[in-house]
Amino acid sequence: MTEVRDRIIQIVAEQAMLDPSEVKLEMTPQEIGIDSLGLVESIFAIEEAFDISVPFNANEPEKSDFDISSLGAIVSAVEKLVAEKA
Repeated sequence: MTEVRDRIIQIVAEQAMLDPSEVKLEMTPQEIGIDSLGLVESIFAIEEAFDISVPFNANEPEKSDFDISSLGAIVSAVEKLVAEKA
């Protein structure tokens, strides 16, 4: 699912106004430079890009089943959602 990873990196990098090469999977959204609004916008873009619904509550992210602790965790969660949709 390299295409999923690459597309998510592109979406997140655009949101943070970075080159995709500057974004690493082990980075947290905060380390990338994404605030809570940017995170919500990134999730909306991910949902649109992959035609999925992300189970993320922006008001209570710690209670969400969607792991946003790092970019790699986001990629893994989206890959799982995409596979379930297939």
